[in-house]
Amino acid sequence: MFDFSALQLNTEDPSANTVIFAFLLAFFLSSIIAFTYEKTSRQVARPDYFIQGMVLISIVAALVIMAIGDSLARGLGMIGALSIIRFRTTLRNPRNITFMFMAIATGIACGVYGFTIAIIGTIGFCFGAFLLRFTPYSHKNNLTGTLTFDLPKEPENLKVLEAILNKHCERSVLK
Repeated sequence: MFDFSALQLNTEDPSANTVIFAFLLAFFLSSIIAFTYEKTSRQVARPDYFIQGMVLISIVAALVIMAIGDSLARGLGMIGALSIIRFRTTLRNPRNITFMFMAIATGIACGVYGFTIAIIGTIGFCFGAFLLRFTPYSHKNNLTGTLTFDLPKEPENLKVLEAILNKHCERSVLK
């Protein structure tokens, strides 16, 4: 097993090796989280930007935590600077929020040089996500998505479409 204590000797002024290792570990672990999200998700459309964001936010969180270090003044300054940024993207699915929060937590753990915590936490989280995939809480045969059709506004077309959707879908809404 790799001895992490060699990388954690000086957290106030870390070496380049420690910083590089923390970033690479954050990237690797958040990639595992993104892989788990993709394999356990039931959504038809899994946006690439969300998965990329999940991986990259872990590195950003590690960088912010390393920059703050043990300084209260830097921490308060960082809160002020980051409060300017407004995230306009809403995450409506609680599962997506959970995966994004796990990626941030992994980055924070790597940023404070808690490598063992980051590794064990990621493994436990991913194991739990895969385990839930095979429980009754998962819709094993159902896919969730949106279909868009451009049809002429003729009543017989809507009736045919409704018949097909009722036959193959558990629930559908026509707009």
